[in-house]
Amino acid sequence: MQKSSIYTPRFSAGTSFIIRRLAWSLDKPMTKAVEQLVMALPAIKDPSKICLACQDRTDCKGCIFSRQLSAEEKSAILAAL
Repeated sequence: MQKSSIYTPRFSAGTSFIIRRLAWSLDKPMTKAVEQLVMALPAIKDPSKICLACQDRTDCKGCIFSRQLSAEEKSAILAAL
């Protein structure tokens, strides 16, 4: 199994355009907005599908995708957006 490494993505101009507007709507800097949006993904995408596709099994117990979120947890995450 391949160990994951830190990766700093570079966004296209179009994606940066979208992220900037999302950040404004969240009243946050772009980096914090992206972080908040990424943390909301388990409420949108089925976590079990992400878990099954994972290529880094070093911290499954601490991973948000290793369990199903309750409806209340999903609502709270999405309300924070």
